[in-house]
Amino acid sequence: MVGMEWPGSLDEYEKLINRINTPRVVIDNAVCKTATLVKVDSARRHGILLEAVQVLTDLNLSIQKAYISSDGRWFMDVFHVTDLDGNKLIDESVISYLEQSLATIHCGKPTVSNGLTALELTGTDRVGLLSEVFAVLAELQCDVVEAKVWTHNGRIASLIYVKDCNSGSPIKDSQKIDTIVGRLRNVLKGDDDILYAKTSVSMTDTHTERRLHQMMFADRDYERKPVLQHSDDSPAVTVENCVERGYSVVNVQCKDRMKLLFDAVCTLTDMDYVVFHGLINTERDRACLEFYIRHTDGTPISSEAERQRVIQCLQASVERRTSQGVRLELCTTDRPCLLADVTRTFRENGLNVTRAEVSTSADVALNLFYVTDALGGAADAKIIDSVREKIGLSSLKVKELPSISQQKTEGGEQAASVGGAVLLSLGSMLRRNLYNLGLIRSYS
Repeated sequence: MVGMEWPGSLDEYEKLINRINTPRVVIDNAVCKTATLVKVDSARRHGILLEAVQVLTDLNLSIQKAYISSDGRWFMDVFHVTDLDGNKLIDESVISYLEQSLATIHCGKPTVSNGLTALELTGTDRVGLLSEVFAVLAELQCDVVEAKVWTHNGRIASLIYVKDCNSGSPIKDSQKIDTIVGRLRNVLKGDDDILYAKTSVSMTDTHTERRLHQMMFADRDYERKPVLQHSDDSPAVTVENCVERGYSVVNVQCKDRMKLLFDAVCTLTDMDYVVFHGLINTERDRACLEFYIRHTDGTPISSEAERQRVIQCLQASVERRTSQGVRLELCTTDRPCLLADVTRTFRENGLNVTRAEVSTSADVALNLFYVTDALGGAADAKIIDSVREKIGLSSLKVKELPSISQQKTEGGEQAASVGGAVLLSLGSMLRRNLYNLGLIRSYS
C-alpha cells in the first residue's frame, strides 16, 4: 500500500538474521558421567566446524567423542570433552568463556593480531638449522617472543613472531625486513634447497597452527618420501564414495592425541571440502574419525588421483604434530640470545629439533623442544644429561606427557554404556541424519 510505513522493520529484520546466524550453545554436565557435552547448533557455512573445533583445542580440551550433522542450511555438532586430566569441566569461568567463544564463531573473525612481526619459513630440515635461524635473528637484534616449528618428511615449517630488541616494537622498517628475510632465506637454502626454501613476512592473522598446516601443504610435504619407515602408529586413511547419497566417506584410524580432530578438519577445510556428517570416537589410545564430505560445490571426490591426494594429505596432517624424540622443557628467565645459545648446544651435541614451541611471559621463557639424534632415532640419555648440565639442570627438564589412555579412567567403559542416552539427547535433526546415513539403527 502507498504510504504504509514499517517502523523499525529493518532493525527487527537484522535482529532476526542475527538470531538465526548466532550459534546456540549448550554445555551439559548431566548426560554423561565422564565428559562434558558441548552442543553447537547454527546456520551452516564453510569453515564453521573448524572454528568450533579450534575454540575447543585452543582451550586444551580433549575431544573424546563427537557427532557432526547438517541438514540443509543448518548444522549441529556435539562434542564430548574433558580437561587435560580427563575430568569434566566444572570451572564456571571456563564454561562461560567457552560459551561466549562458540557463540561468536559465526562472525568469521580472524585471529586477533599479537602486535608482532610474523616470519614464515619453510625448507629442508637438517641438524642445527634452527640454531642458525635463531643466531641470525639474535645478530639482527630481533627478539623472538613466540614461535612454533614443525618438521615432517624431511621438511620444516616455522612461524616466528619477533619484535625489535631495542624499541620492543614490531619491525616495520622495510629495509630491515628485507635484510632479515634475505639472511634467513640463505640459511634455509643451505647447499641443497635452492629451489624450495622460502622466507616471508606474514601480513595476515591466521591461526598459527592452521597456518603451519597451510605452509606445509603448499610445500607439498605430503608427496615427499618419509625420512624414516612408517611405524605401526602411522595413520590408516581410506576414502570411498557413497554413490547413492552423493558423499565421499573418509575414515581415519590412528593413535589418539590432543588436537587430532583439529588437524584433520583443518586439512579438509583448506582443501575446500565440507564435512556434512561425521562420527569421532576414541577408545583407550586409539581414535577413529569418519567424515562424510563433498566439495564446496556439492560434488563428491571424482577421480582416483584426487582420492589418493586426500589420503596423503590427511596422513600428513596427522603426522606433522606427532611427537618424535625426547621432550625437553626449558623454563628460565628470558634474555637476549637465549634461543640461539640453547639450540646451538643442541647442535653441538648432535641433537635435531623435530618440534618446538617458544613463548615468553613476564620475562620468563617457556620453551618446549622435541629432540632426536642426527638420524632421527632416539637420543642417547647420556647426551641429554650432558646438554642439561650445560644449559642448567633446573632450567631444562625431561618431561614425558602421559598417554591419552592413561588420562582416561575406568569411567570410559561407563561412558560407552550411556551412549544410547547421549544419542537421545542430540535432537531430532541429528538423530534423523545419523539414521539416514546408517550410523544408528533407530531415531524413534
